[in-house]
Order: sequence, then structure tokens, then C-alpha cells
Amino acid sequence: MKKELLSLFAAAAIGLIACKKNHEEPANEITYPDMAEASDPAVLFTTTAGVKVYNGGFGSAVATDPNAPDVFYMLTDRGSNVAGQLANSIIIGKPDFDPQIGKFRLKDGKLVLEQVIELKNAAGGKLNGLPNPAGMGASGEIAYDLNGQVIAPSADGIDSEGLVRAADGSFWISDEYGPHIAHFDASGKTIERINPFGSGTGGRKIPAVFANRRANRGMEGLTITPDGKTLVGMMQSPMYNPSKAATANSVVLRILTFDIASGATKQYAYLMDNVSLTGVSDIVAVNSTTFLTIERDGLFGGATTNPAAFKKVFKIDISAATDISDAADGATGKLYSGKTVEELNNAAGLSAAGVVPVTKTLVLDLLKDLPKVYPHDKAEGLALLPGNILVISNDDDFGVVDNGASGFAQKILPLTNAVDRNRLYFVKIKL
Repeated sequence: MKKELLSLFAAAAIGLIACKKNHEEPANEITYPDMAEASDPAVLFTTTAGVKVYNGGFGSAVATDPNAPDVFYMLTDRGSNVAGQLANSIIIGKPDFDPQIGKFRLKDGKLVLEQVIELKNAAGGKLNGLPNPAGMGASGEIAYDLNGQVIAPSADGIDSEGLVRAADGSFWISDEYGPHIAHFDASGKTIERINPFGSGTGGRKIPAVFANRRANRGMEGLTITPDGKTLVGMMQSPMYNPSKAATANSVVLRILTFDIASGATKQYAYLMDNVSLTGVSDIVAVNSTTFLTIERDGLFGGATTNPAAFKKVFKIDISAATDISDAADGATGKLYSGKTVEELNNAAGLSAAGVVPVTKTLVLDLLKDLPKVYPHDKAEGLALLPGNILVISNDDDFGVVDNGASGFAQKILPLTNAVDRNRLYFVKIKL
């Protein structure tokens, strides 16, 4: 009996040790594929010509979940739209489309949509993708529906482009209309909306100069510093500051930092690689002063005619850059010998004015450094996983493009001859 009791105690002790060891061992690390595609997107509607508009579009931005390494939050923009035949006109495919965040889980090499978080105003009403009214972030666009009827502007319109998931589970989103920076709770309800006009909720503003953003080239990227204290917004293209003509040859973009607690801001100059590019599509923080950006053209990788030539990720550092903020918060920002920062045009112009831009170093060339040819036109979202694994999302435009006659055509990738789909690319980088 004594021997039996000793054996039982020994077995129990071994079991406890084994349990403790298993509990303390880290969970198995996820091995990320080179690429994962969103599976089976729903169809939003089908045009009279038989073109399917998908409830894809979840590629304008991507954010990770620190508590779930297989979960990715992906953002739509304002919805399916194409250019109209009239000046400054757009055709909105589904005027009641609610911009949204998709929660995707990586399963068996595919992205599975688990939850849709629709964006809502402070009262809980759904937002939409319609242009804003004058004085509230109007882009100058006139929206039409598929029947040629004018759609009135909406104060609840948002062209969502940049996405941050905060530590408390809430979201910060930047848009191209105002531009606005909006804070949403975990359910998608607006907590605060911040813009250059003071027309948002909460009463806080970003500098007035940002109202000069170029239509559809507003605050395309948004990130948050690892300490959770500062938002960093990236303009897509040089602002029309003071005018389109005056900045026709400019490659000077603005970066905005926004202290979440105080609302204090700073601004820095960023030099886009060349004037032909669509611009910077996103920004993601490495630390409090170092970030990654992605610059691109608007062409398809792997196309036999007019193929993409530029889709590159850069590491930038703002620590030694000049703060170009205007203490007076003037409509054109701080002037240098009577010129706006955008009018300084390039590195030589900035240098002559004593303005130091952010430093910039190439990290990744999507057209050369991936295992397979990058087939998309729009590389739009960036996120960074532990171990310096860079995540890149593409905007599939809901599977449609402009047919050249105020209508929709299927968006077919020239390389694959298949409809474009939302994908995440995973690339180990050196920092």
C-alpha cells in the first residue's frame, strides 16, 4: 500500500510538472503564406450588363490584432464607383453602401470573413460613401446613381482609406474627403470626427492647410505609434496648395502627427519619388519616429502592355526632419519666402528654404522582390507583424473598373485573366 501511494504521488508530481511546462510553453507560431486571398466574396449587385460588383473592397488598409496573430482587420473605401462623363462627376454603384471593416481570419492559406463592422455616426445611423456638403469636406464631385439621377451630398459620407486598431479595440480611420480623422468604437459607432473645418464631433481640429488636399488624394494612410499615444497621417499626393497650377511639378507630401490626448499636431515634408506616381498609399509605424510607407503607380504588375513600373516600400525617419507647422494655422500653412511647402516642389527647393524632409530608404520592391509577380494595380495597405513580417493588402475595387462610358466593367488582372480579389502578401523584411 505504501509503495502504491508513493507511485501515485510520483505520478501526480510528474503530471503537475508536465502541465506547468505545457502552460509555460509559447503557443505555436503561425507560419504565414507568401499570399492569402479572401475566399468567396458576396455579390453586392449585378449590373444590367451582367457585371458583378462584389462585397470585396477590403483592401484600402489592413490592421493586425496583437491578441490573435491569425486575425486581420481590413477596410473598404467609399464603395464601387467610376468616373462620369461630365466634369467632376462620379457614378456611385450602390448609394446606400456603408463603408465597413472586415474581420478576416487566416485559415488554410485563405482569408475567411468572420465579421463585418459597419461604420456608423454618433447616433448609430449608418455612414455612406457619398461626397460631403460644402464646408464639411466637399471634394467638388457630383455624384450620380446608375439611372443618371443626381445624389445629394451627405454629412455622413466617408471615403475611408487609413485604418488603425487601438489597444482598447476601437478604430481610428482617415479619409479622403475632409480629410477627416474619425474614431470609432469596436462596434463601428463614431466617437469623434476631426477635420480642418471644425465641423466634426468633439470640437477638435487638424490644421486648416489640410483642407487644400487634392480630391481623391487626401489622407490615404494612418498609423499609430507603438505607445498608443500618437496618430500619424500620410497624404497621398501633393496638396493643391495654394492651387493645382502652382503645384503641378511638386513631389512634396505632408505627414501629420496628432497627439491623441492633447490634440497637438506637427507636420513634416515627405518627398515622393517622382511626379508620375499615384502617391503614397499607406504608412505603418516601426517605432515612435520610424515608419514604413508604400509608393506606387496605378498600373498592373505583369501586364504585357504598359506594365507597372513602381510599387516600393520605404523606411522613413522623422526625428531629424523640420516641423513645418504654422503657428498661425493659416489657410495655406507656413510660407517660405512667400511660397507654400508644396510650391517648393522638390529636394532642392526644400533645401534652399532650410526645410529638412524625412529621411527615406528603400526596403522592398514589390515588382522585384516577391516570389511571384505582383499582379495588382493598387497596393494600398501596410501592417507589421512581430519578426518584421510586412503585410501588404491590395484594393480590388469591388471587382469592377470604369468601362470608359460611365459604366462598370469587370476588373480583370492582365497577368491571371481573373477578377481581382483582396489579398494579403506576407514578406519578411530587414529593418
